[in-house]
Amino acid sequence: RAERPLSVPQPESKRRLSKTDYQNRIWITRPRPGIDRVSSAWLIARFIDDKATFAFGADASCQPDAVAFDMYQPGGFGHEGEMCTFETLCSRFGVKGKRVQLIAQAIHDADLGDAKYGRTDGTTINQILKGWAKLGTADEELLRRGMELIEGLYQSIQ
Repeated sequence: RAERPLSVPQPESKRRLSKTDYQNRIWITRPRPGIDRVSSAWLIARFIDDKATFAFGADASCQPDAVAFDMYQPGGFGHEGEMCTFETLCSRFGVKGKRVQLIAQAIHDADLGDAKYGRTDGTTINQILKGWAKLGTADEELLRRGMELIEGLYQSIQ
């Protein structure tokens, strides 16, 4: 991996970012990925950084060159205002399209539990992820399976 200065905006920064500045990166998130982390990883790999690798840690400092997402510490990409991490990434990187927008609504409803969009598909996927986690599925496998579920949802939307 080429060394690049890490310039991840703080949450209050709303500017659009260039995907070219985020290529071939390690992206770090919390262990035991649920719906927002899984779908955000899918979005990153499909629309932002197609050579992304993913790591898990309780704190982003364990991989200082990684791009943090859906972590509790300041910095990186996470919830902003009423947006979940998936929505924040869409906004920051200008990822658009009807199918992505519908997935964003489903992830929002599942992650924030506010039924803002009346979508239940994200909640179902989240329940599946929780079930796999209870079975002791490793984080890497949860992420892989979850990303496949999100891709399946994406492909199913007309």
